[in-house]
Amino acid sequence: MNSYDTLSEALDGLNKRGYTIDFNMQSDSVYCKALGKSFKPEDFEIVAFYRFEGNTDPGDESIVYALKTKSGHQGVLVDAYGLYSDPLTAEMVQKLKTH
Repeated sequence: MNSYDTLSEALDGLNKRGYTIDFNMQSDSVYCKALGKSFKPEDFEIVAFYRFEGNTDPGDESIVYALKTKSGHQGVLVDAYGLYSDPLTAEMVQKLKTH
């Protein structure tokens, strides 16, 4: 697994590795605007993830997930974690919790 020092390095590195689609977190799925489609937890796998902690501001804490859908689409999901994370369904929590 690669390691990155910053969020922007991770996004650039993942893009070069073919993770070119942007996903957005929803309470029960991830959504891809470019595809106009939502993917439930059973429709994608987390291939890799990278955590970044804010040195001075807890609001800077984020996690990047490299996702691959069952239909073969690869992309990234960037989300805050800890205090600023989005509310999720139990299924999404379980999917993300294993990483």
